[in-house]
Amino acid sequence: MSIWQEAWDYISSGANWMGENGLTRPTFDGGWKFAHDSIVALTIEHLYMSFAAVALAAITALPLGIALGHARRGGMVTVALSNVSRAMPTLALLTLFAASAIGFGNRAVIIAAAIFAFPPILTNAFTGMADVDADVREAAEGQGLTRLQVATRVELPLAWPLIAAGLRTSASQTVATVPLAALVAGGGLGVIISTGMATQRYGEVLAGGVLVAALTLAVDAGMGALQRRLTPPPLRAASLAPA
Repeated sequence: MSIWQEAWDYISSGANWMGENGLTRPTFDGGWKFAHDSIVALTIEHLYMSFAAVALAAITALPLGIALGHARRGGMVTVALSNVSRAMPTLALLTLFAASAIGFGNRAVIIAAAIFAFPPILTNAFTGMADVDADVREAAEGQGLTRLQVATRVELPLAWPLIAAGLRTSASQTVATVPLAALVAGGGLGVIISTGMATQRYGEVLAGGVLVAALTLAVDAGMGALQRRLTPPPLRAASLAPA
């Protein structure tokens, strides 16, 4: 039997989607965890970790990028922070966090993935705000708007397409990176790949890879649709700009 046939058999099996005992399983302390024998449960856990990481990155990167971009200052700081964040190997961060007081599991994965998700959000927020035409800003100030009103009512709407592109890139990258969680006892679709490698069932490894790729493409398409929907029609051409 070929690897492709084994992968298809794995994906097409209803038992693999729902698991033997449902989507969750109890823990020794009375809590619960997502079942690791269910594709549906692993997909939900994968999306949960990705969303938490991107949300954590957005909470820190968006205010910083918007403030620095509005002030037209701190470009070097933005570049330095983005480059340092990009240079950090995610697997090394996972290992360090897992070995620290944070411990093994999803918490270490979320923190490491948030650092990985940080650069595109920060860079695009800064660039989007800083690239607003100076004449537009001066015209708004001439109308009597305060600095805060200029930032929120003029610059931010104009910068939104680039900011949204950064969020979209960050989300797609994070979904594609979270499978590393399985290496530090985390969950998500990477569990299918690591289990297949451990048991030498390479069809299962291939199935896991296909599922991760499909989920990444679906998230990217969903974020793209949301980006277009939330962008005013006159600015939609700019929303196609690369992150």
